Amino acid sequence: MSNGQLWLLIIVLSVTAYALKVLGFVVVGSRTPPPLIERCLALIPASLLAALVAKDTFTSAQDFVVDARAAGLVVALIAVWRRAPFIVVVVAAMVATALVRRFA
Repeated sequence: MSNGQLWLLIIVLSVTAYALKVLGFVVVGSRTPPPLIERCLALIPASLLAALVAKDTFTSAQDFVVDARAAGLVVALIAVWRRAPFIVVVVAAMVATALVRRFA
């Protein structure tokens, strides 16, 4: 694939993605969805973030692995459960992962 074809593909895909987003506003307009749908839509960002964290923590390429990242995740979960500030959660998870990598 040449550079020109690659850029054309990127532009076409970008325009298509933007058009699909605009289509949602045009189709839905000012109507509001039912309360059940609104509650479900509100949960999507959190569930997507949790899925990405789980995938990145427990996979390496195509393999399932449990390594130091899992220890960091456990420490982060405990810190969140204890209502620690965000920076404390991140630093605690980072330190736990580094320590497990160092001594494992």
